[in-house]
Amino acid sequence: MVLLFLLASGAASANESISVCYNYGCTDEAAARFSEPQLRTLAKKLRSARSAAEERKALADVIGQLYYWAGQQTPVYADKGGNVADDAVNGAMDCIDHSTTTTRFLKMLERRKLLRYHEVENVVRRRRFFLFEHFSAMIEERPHPLLAKPADDGILDFWDEVKPHRYVVDSWFVNNGKPAVILPLEDWTDGAGPNLEPSRY
Repeated sequence: MVLLFLLASGAASANESISVCYNYGCTDEAAARFSEPQLRTLAKKLRSARSAAEERKALADVIGQLYYWAGQQTPVYADKGGNVADDAVNGAMDCIDHSTTTTRFLKMLERRKLLRYHEVENVVRRRRFFLFEHFSAMIEERPHPLLAKPADDGILDFWDEVKPHRYVVDSWFVNNGKPAVILPLEDWTDGAGPNLEPSRY
């Protein structure tokens, strides 16, 4: 009996609860709970990645799945891509809601050691036309292991570190439950992304 209780307690503590922002500017928040079986499904997908590029592709799907499950528990099921299609609807999310919540999702995955090729960074901001600001979650590709290079005599006697790259994980562009958009930071900063109304960035 005691063993069953301890096992049950361990399973319960393994669940994750993440606060989800909505109604613009993180005005409202609600807890979304993810069970251990759900998280194991995501872990399997992420662990199947054999490169940073594959992990980013899997991560886009994983973030979308987390939002889908969050939408089954909170008003964010009503969220649509951008800020136009769901304007004033309870549960709508702007880029502040998305960048904050997506970063929380990413940190949960990182805490569970499910990100092998990336590290979670702080929310990043871009500004267009000096008026419109847009925020996104961001990840950085882990530096490659130091690479040995042969000197003139053929002996491996020095190392060269490869510079890491940064990417945005932008779930604001898509409807609830759809894969997040992951872009190189430089491209996103220059305005790259799905063709949504610029005035609402």
